[in-house]
Formats: sequence, structure tokens, C-alpha cells
Amino acid sequence: MIMFFGLGSLYTETVIASIEKRETASAETLYRSQTRLTDQLGKTWQVVLFKQVYPGQGQTLNLRLVGFPGSAELIHPQPLKITTATGKVFKAADVFLEEAPAPTIGQYDFQDILSKLPTEPLVLSIPQPGDRSIDINVPHFIVQEWQRVVSDE
Repeated sequence: MIMFFGLGSLYTETVIASIEKRETASAETLYRSQTRLTDQLGKTWQVVLFKQVYPGQGQTLNLRLVGFPGSAELIHPQPLKITTATGKVFKAADVFLEEAPAPTIGQYDFQDILSKLPTEPLVLSIPQPGDRSIDINVPHFIVQEWQRVVSDE
């Protein structure tokens, strides 16, 4: 019995992510990393970092946050605050300047930010009315995966 109870204490929350590459009919190439993370209230969010490469036109790099049912509605346009484990703060511009496809979706420009982020845990803070925010902890291995998305061609 001691062994049985001892093994139960080894359980940890599993976070699964993977990099996917797709090519569209318009010759655009899409690279993305997708995972599910929870906020400070235990609500689940789909977190998708994606790079779109357009032949001869450059690329975009965005982070999309999608709240599952019961998540708070997001205010647009509001920047996303990214805080590193060492306390350095970055801000990503809101891509949805007026209206998002759904009230629980946010998308942020990571083009100039991701290369500056250290490979350490992050906190994504989505602004809410007043001084409140929705905080999502991002493990360091997800940040590493995001950096691989940037380097894939």
C-alpha cells in the first residue's frame, strides 16, 4: 500500500505541445505550436503561437489565446503583458484593433518580442477592467518550442 500511495504523489499536470507545418493553396506556409494552459482561476486556454510565411512578402508571428467556455471576455485593443521569471516585462500589441472573432479570443504580435525572450518560464497577463488581469503561466519548454517555430523554414 505504501508503494501505491507513493506512486500517486508522482502525478503532475501534463502539458502537450507540438510544432505543425502546413502549406496552403496560396503557397503560404504556416508553422504553429499549440497547447492548453490554465490561468490563475483554473480556466483552460488554448495557446497557439503561429508563423505565417508568404513567398516574397515576409512573415508574421502571432500568439493567439482562446478561452474555453466560462473564460472571461477580452477587451480590445489592449496589449498583452509578458513577464519573465527574472521580472523583465514585454508588451505585445493586440492584433484585433476593433473586434475579435469571439469575445474570448485575443491575438498578439510577437514578431519583435519572441527573439528577445529568454528560455525561462513566462507569465502572460491579459488585461481586464480595473487593475485585474488573467494570468497564464507558460513553462520554459513551451518557450523553447516557440523559439523553434521561429527558426523553422
